[in-house]
Amino acid sequence: MDKCLAVVRLTNALQNITLFDIFFLHFFWRTAIENIFHQNIHPKMFSFAAPNEAASGWRTVLVICLLMMIHGGSAIQWNGNWAFACDFNGGDLSQATIPGDQCGGRCAGTPGCSHFTWTTWNGGTCFMKQGQGSKADAFATTDSSMVCGVIDTIQWNGNWAFGCDFVGNDLSSARISSDQCGGYCASTSGCTHFTWTSYAGGTCFMKLGSVSKADAFKTSDNTMVCGVVDGAVVTPTGVTPIGPTMDGKTTRYWDCCKPSCAWPGKAPVSSPVKTCQANGVTKLSDPNAVSGCNANNKQAYTCNDNQPWAINNNLAYGFAAANIKGSSENGWCCGCYKLDFTSGPVVGKSLIVQVTNTGGDLGENHFDLQMPGSGVGLFDGCTSQWGLPTPVWGQTYGGVTSRQACFGLPAAIQAGCLFRFDWFMGADNPTMKFAKVACPAELEARTQCVRNG
Repeated sequence: MDKCLAVVRLTNALQNITLFDIFFLHFFWRTAIENIFHQNIHPKMFSFAAPNEAASGWRTVLVICLLMMIHGGSAIQWNGNWAFACDFNGGDLSQATIPGDQCGGRCAGTPGCSHFTWTTWNGGTCFMKQGQGSKADAFATTDSSMVCGVIDTIQWNGNWAFGCDFVGNDLSSARISSDQCGGYCASTSGCTHFTWTSYAGGTCFMKLGSVSKADAFKTSDNTMVCGVVDGAVVTPTGVTPIGPTMDGKTTRYWDCCKPSCAWPGKAPVSSPVKTCQANGVTKLSDPNAVSGCNANNKQAYTCNDNQPWAINNNLAYGFAAANIKGSSENGWCCGCYKLDFTSGPVVGKSLIVQVTNTGGDLGENHFDLQMPGSGVGLFDGCTSQWGLPTPVWGQTYGGVTSRQACFGLPAAIQAGCLFRFDWFMGADNPTMKFAKVACPAELEARTQCVRNG
């Protein structure tokens, strides 16, 4: 009998495999091989419609099929770092419902993901995996629609590498060449690590917080550069409450106006909150400078350094407008409060803010967090300060609706907008518990406003 025809018909019998058949393989494999090589297989052995007529022949056929699968199966055909019809055991990290051709990129952009599998389950699901996964760990499957792959490891050149990135913790950015990014970070207060991309002709994104090379993840863009700065240490200020803990709520805003606590006589402080010229950098010495939200003679605006920044994954610093029950501007201007979030994706995180403003639209125990691109609210000083049309700033209350929209803002305040979608995880007005704390020196240094006692 033609062996090729026999193999084809044997393959169709795989659906009949049972546990008993597997045990049978152990006892009869030697007989099966002898029959194959001596061509002593009776034609009835291939008649699957009548297994009772040729029971022993059917078992021998099964043995042949199993041996063919075990020893004659095709190897995985790799296309670089990915292949069809393969899988990895365990190591599941997370999953996403996306097309197969996006799975590798999603894995590369997911911290901790080292390899992946994509299947048609649930309309198409990418299973991202963690741990030491290599091509040698993959195994072949019978589903030719499946995709599996591995992510290249980062090749470090000392403290920097190509094709890598760090998640969040943006401090500031500068449009400089890639070979200048590390040095720029090292000379920038608070910068501990950095990422350079070709965005806007070449942008260095400086980042802060405790970090190591192990926190970097591989990207598919080999022009990107990431690195860490030797000896960079960030030690958060102690945060022992010095007042009662109360329940509160939050909203967000960035109106670019002169803050209320920047006017003289508001509270017993070393000096009112510093304001800036329209460039957001040059600080004004005159506390009576006219607000940029005034109809005429616009002079004073919110300084760029009043945007929030992360200390680590669970602690950040920033600024806010507030209205605290039983108090007034005299009691809260330039005071600092620790906000422990109790709802939304930021549960377990804390934000220490210095109060620089208030608002007629704020209720009791209400903190309006300053984040660029979070809505101008009642007053819009951003359009006049930056000369950008109103739509760039997003909705009046709420601001921009995506991380990508942050890149439409002026480069100097993009980091604070990205903070909202990275560290703040896109939280929408989370509730919190708050208490007064001693002001971190980092906050007072930016506003140059210190309470007297």
